[in-house]
Amino acid sequence: MFSHLRADWRAIYRNDPAAQGLQPLLYPGLHAQVLHRCLAHPLYNLGMFFLARLVSEISRFLTGIEIHPGAQIGPGLFIDHGHGIVIGETAVIGEDCVLFHRVTLGGTGKHGGKRHPTIGNNVLIGTNATLLGPITVGDNVKIGAETVIIMHDVPSNSTVVGAPGRIVKLNGQRLERKLDKTVEPLGLA
Repeated sequence: MFSHLRADWRAIYRNDPAAQGLQPLLYPGLHAQVLHRCLAHPLYNLGMFFLARLVSEISRFLTGIEIHPGAQIGPGLFIDHGHGIVIGETAVIGEDCVLFHRVTLGGTGKHGGKRHPTIGNNVLIGTNATLLGPITVGDNVKIGAETVIIMHDVPSNSTVVGAPGRIVKLNGQRLERKLDKTVEPLGLA
């Protein structure tokens, strides 16, 4: 847990040129992550669901960031201007990811079990992006502001923009392609 918090702290300095000295102690994104990592998620894992949810609701009230206590978050997450972020119960976020404000990692309401996105490592998700359903986003992905991805996987090493989301860059090559059933989690079929 503490190694993850150290990685979160380092991620602030790596991703925010305005971060100086002890200023990150004032970042609501860091507050939300500390409450999630130190209290809400451990309580959830112990089966103390009411207390876990109470902590997450207090965190949401204080920070404007809603992280369900069941969400799994890797080290090095940087939440920049985090107000309005929603991270669902079965969401999984890999290492060294960046989320800007108003990002939603949500469900569609049509699935049981795993119903929220799985985000790979080194993924940047822009302002007001919406990712819905049990989708997989590969490693080294950039998702543009206001992009909407519903029920379609995103391959590694790609850039996705628009509503609906379309891949505009894959493995360093520019292209125009809508996300569709031909897209595999780690590449194109």
